[in-house]
Amino acid sequence: MQVRPTGPILPSSNIQGNALMVVIAIMAFLACLTLGAVSMVRATAASWQSQISREVTIQIKPDDSLDMDQALNRARDIALTFVGTREGRVLDDAATARLLEPWLGTGLQLDELPVPRLVVVTIDESNPPDFAAMRALLQEEIPQASLDDHRTWVDRLVSMARTTVLIGMGVLALVFTAMILTVVFATRGALSGNRHIVEVLHFVGAEGRFVASEFQKHFLKISLKGSAAGGFAAAAVFAVLGFWQRHTVATPESDQASALFGQFTIGFSGYMGVFATMIVIALITTVTARLTVMQTIAEIDSIRSDPARLDGLPNG
Repeated sequence: MQVRPTGPILPSSNIQGNALMVVIAIMAFLACLTLGAVSMVRATAASWQSQISREVTIQIKPDDSLDMDQALNRARDIALTFVGTREGRVLDDAATARLLEPWLGTGLQLDELPVPRLVVVTIDESNPPDFAAMRALLQEEIPQASLDDHRTWVDRLVSMARTTVLIGMGVLALVFTAMILTVVFATRGALSGNRHIVEVLHFVGAEGRFVASEFQKHFLKISLKGSAAGGFAAAAVFAVLGFWQRHTVATPESDQASALFGQFTIGFSGYMGVFATMIVIALITTVTARLTVMQTIAEIDSIRSDPARLDGLPNG
Protein backbone atom coordinates (compact mmCIF):
# COMPACT_ATOMS: atom_id res chain seq x y z
CA MET A 1 0.00 0.00 0.00
CA GLN A 2 1.49 3.29 -1.07
CA VAL A 3 0.52 6.67 0.27
CA ARG A 4 0.08 9.25 -2.43
CA PRO A 5 2.24 12.34 -1.75
CA THR A 6 0.18 15.25 -0.61
CA GLY A 7 0.06 18.40 -2.66
CA PRO A 8 0.12 21.94 -1.38
CA ILE A 9 -3.03 23.29 0.21
CA LEU A 10 -2.79 26.38 -1.99
CA PRO A 11 -1.92 26.22 -5.70
CA SER A 12 1.62 27.37 -6.32
CA SER A 13 0.48 29.69 -9.12
CA ASN A 14 -2.85 31.36 -9.74
CA ILE A 15 -4.19 34.66 -11.04
CA GLN A 16 -4.37 36.31 -7.63
CA GLY A 17 -0.88 35.19 -6.65
CA ASN A 18 0.65 36.35 -9.92
CA ALA A 19 -1.08 39.73 -9.67
CA LEU A 20 0.17 40.16 -6.11
CA MET A 21 3.69 39.27 -7.21
CA VAL A 22 3.63 41.94 -9.92
CA VAL A 23 2.31 44.54 -7.47
CA ILE A 24 5.04 43.70 -4.94
CA ALA A 25 7.72 43.85 -7.66
CA ILE A 26 6.58 47.31 -8.79
CA MET A 27 6.40 48.72 -5.26
CA ALA A 28 9.74 47.17 -4.33
CA PHE A 29 11.32 48.71 -7.43
CA LEU A 30 10.01 52.18 -6.53
CA ALA A 31 11.02 51.87 -2.88
CA CYS A 32 14.54 50.64 -3.69
CA LEU A 33 14.96 53.29 -6.39
CA THR A 34 14.00 56.03 -3.93
CA LEU A 35 16.28 54.62 -1.24
CA GLY A 36 19.20 54.44 -3.66
CA ALA A 37 18.59 58.02 -4.84
CA VAL A 38 18.60 59.28 -1.23
CA SER A 39 21.83 57.40 -0.56
CA MET A 40 23.40 58.87 -3.70
CA VAL A 41 22.38 62.43 -2.76
CA ARG A 42 23.81 62.04 0.73
CA ALA A 43 27.13 60.77 -0.62
CA THR A 44 27.33 63.55 -3.21
CA ALA A 45 26.54 66.26 -0.66
CA ALA A 46 29.14 64.88 1.73
CA SER A 47 31.72 64.92 -1.06
CA TRP A 48 30.89 68.52 -1.97
CA GLN A 49 31.09 69.59 1.66
CA SER A 50 34.47 67.91 2.10
CA GLN A 51 35.89 69.50 -1.04
CA ILE A 52 34.72 73.00 -0.08
CA SER A 53 35.90 72.71 3.52
CA ARG A 54 39.35 71.66 2.38
CA GLU A 55 40.31 74.99 0.79
CA VAL A 56 40.10 78.74 1.34
CA THR A 57 40.50 81.40 -1.31
CA ILE A 58 42.30 84.73 -1.18
CA GLN A 59 41.03 87.22 -3.74
CA ILE A 60 43.07 90.27 -4.73
CA LYS A 61 41.36 93.02 -6.68
CA PRO A 62 43.41 94.78 -9.38
CA ASP A 63 44.73 98.26 -8.65
CA ASP A 64 46.90 100.58 -10.71
CA SER A 65 49.32 101.02 -7.81
CA LEU A 66 49.55 97.30 -7.09
CA ASP A 67 52.13 94.83 -8.37
CA MET A 68 49.78 91.88 -8.80
CA ASP A 69 52.41 89.11 -8.97
CA GLN A 70 54.15 90.39 -5.88
CA ALA A 71 50.84 90.75 -4.03
CA LEU A 72 49.79 87.22 -4.91
CA ASN A 73 53.04 85.72 -3.64
CA ARG A 74 52.88 87.88 -0.51
CA ALA A 75 49.31 86.77 0.22
CA ARG A 76 50.28 83.14 -0.18
CA ASP A 77 53.26 83.53 2.17
CA ILE A 78 51.10 85.27 4.80
CA ALA A 79 48.50 82.49 4.70
CA LEU A 80 51.12 79.76 5.05
CA THR A 81 52.48 81.33 8.25
CA PHE A 82 49.31 80.23 10.08
CA VAL A 83 49.09 76.87 11.79
CA GLY A 84 46.54 74.66 10.02
CA THR A 85 47.50 75.57 6.44
CA ARG A 86 49.20 73.01 4.26
CA GLU A 87 50.02 74.57 0.91
CA GLY A 88 49.20 77.59 -1.22
CA ARG A 89 48.79 77.88 -4.96
CA VAL A 90 48.59 81.02 -7.08
CA LEU A 91 46.23 80.67 -10.00
CA ASP A 92 48.11 81.80 -13.08
CA ASP A 93 46.60 83.58 -16.09
CA ALA A 94 45.75 80.32 -17.85
CA ALA A 95 43.93 78.88 -14.83
CA THR A 96 42.02 82.13 -14.27
CA ALA A 97 41.03 82.23 -17.95
CA ARG A 98 39.71 78.68 -17.70
CA LEU A 99 37.56 79.68 -14.74
CA LEU A 100 36.05 82.55 -16.73
CA GLU A 101 35.76 80.67 -20.02
CA PRO A 102 32.14 79.43 -19.47
CA TRP A 103 30.97 83.04 -19.11
CA LEU A 104 33.39 85.16 -21.19
CA GLY A 105 34.56 82.67 -23.80
CA THR A 106 38.07 81.85 -24.94
CA GLY A 107 40.97 84.10 -25.90
CA LEU A 108 40.71 86.41 -22.88
CA GLN A 109 43.36 89.04 -22.28
CA LEU A 110 43.38 89.35 -18.51
CA ASP A 111 45.68 92.40 -18.63
CA GLU A 112 42.89 94.34 -20.35
CA LEU A 113 40.18 93.34 -17.86
CA PRO A 114 39.81 94.25 -14.16
CA VAL A 115 39.71 90.60 -13.16
CA PRO A 116 40.55 89.70 -9.53
CA ARG A 117 43.30 87.12 -9.07
CA LEU A 118 43.10 84.19 -6.71
CA VAL A 119 45.29 82.27 -4.29
CA VAL A 120 44.02 78.84 -3.23
CA VAL A 121 45.19 77.67 0.19
CA THR A 122 44.70 74.08 1.30
CA ILE A 123 43.89 73.72 4.99
CA ASP A 124 43.82 70.95 7.57
CA GLU A 125 40.13 70.09 8.05
CA SER A 126 40.76 68.63 11.51
CA ASN A 127 42.78 71.66 12.67
CA PRO A 128 41.73 74.74 10.65
CA PRO A 129 43.63 78.01 11.02
CA ASP A 130 42.38 81.18 12.70
CA PHE A 131 40.49 82.71 9.79
CA ALA A 132 39.72 85.97 11.59
CA ALA A 133 43.39 86.60 12.33
CA MET A 134 44.37 85.62 8.78
CA ARG A 135 41.76 87.95 7.31
CA ALA A 136 42.92 90.85 9.52
CA LEU A 137 46.59 90.37 8.64
CA LEU A 138 45.84 90.16 4.93
CA GLN A 139 43.81 93.37 5.09
CA GLU A 140 46.66 95.08 6.92
CA GLU A 141 49.38 93.94 4.54
CA ILE A 142 47.38 93.98 1.28
CA PRO A 143 44.30 96.25 1.42
CA GLN A 144 43.03 94.89 -1.91
CA ALA A 145 42.97 91.31 -0.56
CA SER A 146 39.95 89.51 0.88
CA LEU A 147 39.67 86.05 2.39
CA ASP A 148 36.81 83.69 1.56
CA ASP A 149 36.77 80.69 3.90
CA HIS A 150 33.63 79.28 2.21
CA ARG A 151 31.81 78.93 5.53
CA THR A 152 28.72 80.58 4.05
CA TRP A 153 28.74 78.14 1.15
CA VAL A 154 29.38 75.19 3.46
CA ASP A 155 26.45 76.18 5.69
CA ARG A 156 24.19 76.56 2.67
CA LEU A 157 25.38 73.27 1.24
CA VAL A 158 24.81 71.44 4.51
CA SER A 159 21.34 72.98 4.77
CA MET A 160 20.55 72.04 1.17
CA ALA A 161 21.84 68.50 1.69
CA ARG A 162 19.78 68.03 4.83
CA THR A 163 16.69 69.41 3.12
CA THR A 164 17.23 67.14 0.13
CA VAL A 165 17.71 64.11 2.34
CA LEU A 166 14.59 64.98 4.36
CA ILE A 167 12.59 65.36 1.15
CA GLY A 168 13.97 62.05 -0.07
CA MET A 169 13.11 60.35 3.22
CA GLY A 170 9.62 61.84 3.00
CA VAL A 171 9.21 60.46 -0.51
CA LEU A 172 10.55 57.12 0.72
CA ALA A 173 8.04 57.13 3.58
CA LEU A 174 5.22 57.86 1.12
CA VAL A 175 6.40 55.05 -1.16
CA PHE A 176 6.55 52.65 1.78
CA THR A 177 3.11 53.73 2.95
CA ALA A 178 1.67 53.23 -0.54
CA MET A 179 3.50 49.91 -0.76
CA ILE A 180 2.13 48.70 2.59
CA LEU A 181 -1.44 49.69 1.71
CA THR A 182 -1.15 48.16 -1.75
CA VAL A 183 0.31 44.94 -0.40
CA VAL A 184 -2.37 44.74 2.31
CA PHE A 185 -5.23 45.16 -0.15
CA ALA A 186 -3.63 42.91 -2.75
CA THR A 187 -3.02 40.22 -0.12
CA ARG A 188 -6.58 40.47 1.14
CA GLY A 189 -7.84 40.25 -2.43
CA ALA A 190 -5.75 37.17 -3.11
CA LEU A 191 -6.93 35.58 0.13
CA SER A 192 -10.57 36.31 -0.65
CA GLY A 193 -10.27 34.00 -3.64
CA ASN A 194 -9.03 31.23 -1.33
CA ARG A 195 -11.50 31.84 1.52
CA HIS A 196 -13.29 28.59 0.78
CA ILE A 197 -10.05 26.70 1.46
CA VAL A 198 -9.74 28.37 4.85
CA GLU A 199 -13.36 27.52 5.66
CA VAL A 200 -13.03 23.85 4.62
CA LEU A 201 -9.79 23.36 6.55
CA HIS A 202 -11.25 24.98 9.63
CA PHE A 203 -14.45 22.90 9.49
CA VAL A 204 -12.53 19.59 9.22
CA GLY A 205 -10.67 20.45 12.41
CA ALA A 206 -7.49 22.19 11.31
CA GLU A 207 -6.21 24.60 13.91
CA GLY A 208 -6.05 28.27 13.08
CA ARG A 209 -2.28 28.37 13.53
CA PHE A 210 -1.82 25.53 11.04
CA VAL A 211 -4.01 27.20 8.41
CA ALA A 212 -2.30 30.56 8.96
CA SER A 213 1.12 28.90 8.69
CA GLU A 214 0.24 27.32 5.34
CA PHE A 215 -1.00 30.61 3.91
CA GLN A 216 1.99 32.39 5.42
CA LYS A 217 4.44 30.10 3.63
CA HIS A 218 2.58 30.53 0.35
CA PHE A 219 2.58 34.32 0.47
CA LEU A 220 6.16 34.44 1.75
CA LYS A 221 7.30 32.73 -1.46
CA ILE A 222 5.26 35.15 -3.56
CA SER A 223 6.58 38.21 -1.70
CA LEU A 224 10.18 37.02 -1.88
CA LYS A 225 9.93 36.53 -5.63
CA GLY A 226 8.26 39.90 -6.17
CA SER A 227 10.54 41.92 -3.87
CA ALA A 228 13.63 40.23 -5.30
CA ALA A 229 12.55 41.10 -8.85
CA GLY A 230 11.89 44.74 -7.93
CA GLY A 231 15.04 45.10 -5.82
CA PHE A 232 17.34 43.57 -8.42
CA ALA A 233 15.74 45.75 -11.12
CA ALA A 234 16.46 48.89 -9.07
CA ALA A 235 20.04 47.74 -8.39
CA ALA A 236 20.48 47.05 -12.10
CA VAL A 237 19.35 50.61 -12.92
CA PHE A 238 22.08 52.10 -10.71
CA ALA A 239 24.65 49.63 -12.02
CA VAL A 240 23.83 50.50 -15.65
CA LEU A 241 23.92 54.25 -14.94
CA GLY A 242 27.25 53.88 -13.15
CA PHE A 243 28.67 51.85 -16.06
CA TRP A 244 27.48 54.49 -18.53
CA GLN A 245 29.00 57.29 -16.46
CA ARG A 246 32.37 55.54 -16.17
CA HIS A 247 32.55 54.93 -19.92
CA THR A 248 31.44 58.41 -21.00
CA VAL A 249 33.92 60.47 -19.04
CA ALA A 250 34.66 63.97 -20.41
CA THR A 251 31.53 64.06 -22.56
CA PRO A 252 29.02 66.92 -22.19
CA GLU A 253 26.23 64.56 -21.13
CA SER A 254 28.33 62.82 -18.49
CA ASP A 255 29.77 66.10 -17.18
CA GLN A 256 26.31 67.64 -16.79
CA ALA A 257 24.96 64.52 -15.09
CA SER A 258 27.94 64.43 -12.73
CA ALA A 259 27.56 68.12 -11.90
CA LEU A 260 23.87 67.74 -11.10
CA PHE A 261 23.69 64.29 -9.50
CA GLY A 262 27.25 63.27 -8.70
CA GLN A 263 28.31 59.68 -9.21
CA PHE A 264 25.58 57.16 -10.02
CA THR A 265 26.87 54.74 -7.43
CA ILE A 266 25.13 53.91 -4.18
CA GLY A 267 27.97 51.96 -2.59
CA PHE A 268 27.82 48.97 -0.27
CA SER A 269 25.46 50.68 2.19
CA GLY A 270 23.04 51.52 -0.62
CA TYR A 271 22.92 47.95 -1.86
CA MET A 272 22.47 46.73 1.71
CA GLY A 273 19.55 49.16 1.99
CA VAL A 274 18.04 47.66 -1.17
CA PHE A 275 18.42 44.18 0.32
CA ALA A 276 16.88 45.30 3.61
CA THR A 277 13.95 46.83 1.71
CA MET A 278 13.35 43.52 -0.04
CA ILE A 279 13.27 41.69 3.31
CA VAL A 280 10.93 44.29 4.85
CA ILE A 281 8.50 43.99 1.94
CA ALA A 282 8.50 40.19 2.24
CA LEU A 283 7.87 40.40 5.99
CA ILE A 284 5.03 42.91 5.54
CA THR A 285 3.31 40.66 3.02
CA THR A 286 3.77 37.56 5.18
CA VAL A 287 2.49 39.20 8.35
CA THR A 288 -0.47 40.66 6.44
CA ALA A 289 -1.37 37.22 5.10
CA ARG A 290 -1.19 35.65 8.55
CA LEU A 291 -3.29 38.36 10.19
CA THR A 292 -5.86 38.19 7.40
CA VAL A 293 -6.20 34.41 7.72
CA MET A 294 -6.59 34.65 11.50
CA GLN A 295 -9.23 37.35 11.03
CA THR A 296 -11.07 35.15 8.51
CA ILE A 297 -11.05 32.22 10.93
CA ALA A 298 -12.34 34.49 13.71
CA GLU A 299 -15.19 35.60 11.42
CA ILE A 300 -16.06 31.96 10.68
CA ASP A 301 -16.13 31.16 14.40
CA SER A 302 -18.30 34.19 14.99
CA ILE A 303 -20.77 33.04 12.35
CA ARG A 304 -20.89 29.51 13.77
CA SER A 305 -21.58 30.82 17.25
CA ASP A 306 -24.49 32.94 16.04
CA PRO A 307 -27.38 30.82 14.65
CA ALA A 308 -28.86 33.88 12.99
CA ARG A 309 -25.79 34.11 10.74
CA LEU A 310 -25.51 30.47 9.68
CA ASP A 311 -26.55 31.44 6.18
CA GLY A 312 -23.04 32.82 5.69
CA LEU A 313 -21.52 29.34 6.07
CA PRO A 314 -21.07 26.86 3.21
CA ASN A 315 -23.72 24.18 2.99
CA GLY A 316 -22.89 20.60 3.81
